[in-house]
Amino acid sequence: MRYYSTKNPVVLYSLKEAVLKSLPEDNGLFMPEYIPRLPCSFFSGMEKSDLTTIACEVSRAFLTGDVPEEEILKIARESLNFPIPLVKLNDDTSVLELFHGPTLAFKDVGARFMARVMSWLNRDETRKLTILVATSGDTGSAVADGFFGVEGIEVIILYPSGKVSPLQEKQLTTHGQNITALEISGSFDDCQSLVKRAFLDLSLREKYRLSSANSINIARLIPQSIYYLEAGRQVQDKKKPLVISVPSGNFGNLTAGLFARRMGLPVSVFVAATNKNDAFPLYLSSGKFQPVKTRTTISNAMDVGSPSNLARMDDLSGNDIHALRREVMAFSFDDEQTRNAMRWVFRDLHYMLDPHGAVGWLGWEKYNALYPGCQGIVLETAHPAKFLEVVAETLQTEPELPGALRDISGKEKISILLRPEYALFQEYLRDRK
Repeated sequence: MRYYSTKNPVVLYSLKEAVLKSLPEDNGLFMPEYIPRLPCSFFSGMEKSDLTTIACEVSRAFLTGDVPEEEILKIARESLNFPIPLVKLNDDTSVLELFHGPTLAFKDVGARFMARVMSWLNRDETRKLTILVATSGDTGSAVADGFFGVEGIEVIILYPSGKVSPLQEKQLTTHGQNITALEISGSFDDCQSLVKRAFLDLSLREKYRLSSANSINIARLIPQSIYYLEAGRQVQDKKKPLVISVPSGNFGNLTAGLFARRMGLPVSVFVAATNKNDAFPLYLSSGKFQPVKTRTTISNAMDVGSPSNLARMDDLSGNDIHALRREVMAFSFDDEQTRNAMRWVFRDLHYMLDPHGAVGWLGWEKYNALYPGCQGIVLETAHPAKFLEVVAETLQTEPELPGALRDISGKEKISILLRPEYALFQEYLRDRK
């Protein structure tokens, strides 16, 4: 499998180049030269399959020819060694729980897979690989956990000060060793902009071998398609049209869903559910993209005003807005609507949603009201305990803290505070030993 830039499909790159470079020189995003269609026998036998088998099948489809078979199987099995259950809440709605990994968020899937792929691709290099990652919350904690102690790789995490939950912050600032946290006094978009500028900085590239662990890295997206297929495997009624509602910020998650659809998963429509940061719903409506100024919400991991993966979504749809509209619908919701959804689902269905899952729930409910007769899957992207303060205030009850969060809550935060100015970030990297 080779890869091209969304800005230039003519020039092709190897898997190693695409993953370890993360961004092509033209500042586009890497895409596989084709999305492999899984065989009909795979889908006809899905009910008797399991998550490990699906993970191995998808990993083979993308990595065969670049990574040995035994290593592919090892990567797949180690990356997805936790359950991803589909929980039915009523006759037409289920929730896919993506929070059973080590940092209790969906990004564990992509980060663990990427760490293992990168480690293997980087095995013969003599110079250290430096990963720059911007996070609005869960990416940072998943990447810190996935890459902690990986030989030959160091990770620098940029996160917006005061805009991640306290427990999220502890998860990404308490590792030490090869993990460094930079606390940026700005927004997620400021963090993402600093990372992108660093990749285009030739003076930094002379000092560092730079890569990224954000969803701009194709190695993050490939494994995320696996849990869409796992959701499809668990659906009991295969006759109703399937709609999947995805809480969306930087749109890597939804892009992975579009990958799964092209692999053969029979999804009728994806719902892109956003909070007040509604750049994508506005884009689908008008056909013209305009970034919005990032606004802080209780679903902080989705506080993105200029989603990077829109370039990939456009590429998948042939840069045809009408084609994209046939696959994706988009709705945005404010904090009050999000809290009301959390309360309703908890009171009437006895299920506790985190704020992001609640936005996904709202997206499905709105779609279902407009187009009834489908079955919906809502992605619950993080454990509600990761947003303890918001959940407790909204529901007047506290979620039980899983052991992983109890263990980390008492650890000391270690971070370096920087203003969102590229000259300061550049100076920090240049002076770093």
